[in-house]
Amino acid sequence: MFSQQLVNGIVLGSTYALIALGYTMVYGIAELINFAHGEIYMFGAFVGMIMVTIVGLPFLPALVIAMLAAALLGVTVEFIAYRPLRKSSRLAALISAIGASIFLQNAALLRWGPQSQGFPRPFEVNQIMVAGVRISSLQIYILVISLVLMVALHFLITKTKIGKAMRATAQDKETAALMGINVNRVISFTFAIGSALGAAAGVMVGIYFNSVSPMMGLLPGLKGFVAAVLGGIGNIPGAMLGGIILGIAETMGVAYGDSRYRDAIAFAILIIVLLFKPSGLLGKQVQDKV
Repeated sequence: MFSQQLVNGIVLGSTYALIALGYTMVYGIAELINFAHGEIYMFGAFVGMIMVTIVGLPFLPALVIAMLAAALLGVTVEFIAYRPLRKSSRLAALISAIGASIFLQNAALLRWGPQSQGFPRPFEVNQIMVAGVRISSLQIYILVISLVLMVALHFLITKTKIGKAMRATAQDKETAALMGINVNRVISFTFAIGSALGAAAGVMVGIYFNSVSPMMGLLPGLKGFVAAVLGGIGNIPGAMLGGIILGIAETMGVAYGDSRYRDAIAFAILIIVLLFKPSGLLGKQVQDKV
């Protein structure tokens, strides 16, 4: 029972980690909490569903297109809602983020209606028994894809030229600009990558639960934010760790406690972290914010 719930928690947590990466990357670069990130996650899920059900694409091409579409949406949101306010107060940027979130929610409601829509699984799902733990092929897909994306992100940030530019921008935007780095391009790229990761999580969650809806980004978005804070917002390994811990805590809480408190667990963790370690679990161990 415990091992089974542990596996379920890691699978769920890997999707939270992908969402949290979007929050933490944007905060690390732009010092902004992108509260529209949950709606970008929702948008990615809808694009994935459309690619599978209407266009008839296999799973992986549909996932890639959803990520690209979400990256474009993320860059658009940054350009319209955040860039004009970059030199304004944080409160103005926060209000703009909330406004962007509400706008995207209502645009989705207008386009797809309030009802949940089915997301058929584009491949056959089999069950595998490993050491007494039942693992579905879908869970393995989610874990493998999440791990590949996280490793690719780590490589991008630590080994590539754009990754070095992102780290430099996170340290000091003015100095980075003086060194010839196009800060606007780096911030837009960060929004694109974060949004693509969120969309990947949205598609996989949509397939996992066979459902997508215009409001599906609200709670997962907030939980992704909690995971980012738990790990140390602005810290990429922390976001991954926070997402996994949150997924395990939520699954264990439901399995051994009361399922009615599923969503309350995340916010209880957020309160505890803010009270006892506001910088997060890895907030003081990593100097680079990106």
